Amino acid sequence: MKNIGENRVQELVKKYDIIGQKADYHMIGHLQSNKVKNIVDKVVLIHSLDRASLAKEINKRAKAKDIIMDVLIQVNVAEEESKYGLKVDEVIPFIEKVSKYTNIKVKGLMTIAPLVEDPEEVRWVFRDLRKLSERVSSKGYQNVDMEFLSMGMTNDYEVAIEEGSNMIRIGTGLFGKRK
Repeated sequence: MKNIGENRVQELVKKYDIIGQKADYHMIGHLQSNKVKNIVDKVVLIHSLDRASLAKEINKRAKAKDIIMDVLIQVNVAEEESKYGLKVDEVIPFIEKVSKYTNIKVKGLMTIAPLVEDPEEVRWVFRDLRKLSERVSSKGYQNVDMEFLSMGMTNDYEVAIEEGSNMIRIGTGLFGKRK
């Protein structure tokens, strides 16, 4: 299976128009509600569900296309002001609301750890997300399973994998820094 993750809607759509359905596309970047209509029928997974208004829009657009949209909930474990995502204590109440949507399926959690020199400094971020995933899983919510734990990027993926990640984002390691 070939997976393509993209941070920007416009670049995802451009790649989809060129490559077509020969790959599975993942929206890994922040997603504005008004852009959902451009990708909902192109991606297999949205990694960055982080607010109620976005969940409502994803559900509406997925329903219109008669599809179930798989999503990951983005959690800002380190509570960095520069990053998107729910705080850890907001996740379970959010899931309780989102689980009622008929055209969304929560497939796991995603986080981005702070960028640090030594990945050991952010091990706690990955550990906390794994523990949260286990708590969510134990609740047995409808339309929710914790199949994916998307955490770890080029600089810290090894520590993330040690803490349970089964989905990493290593675009910089593969393609170099964005221009």
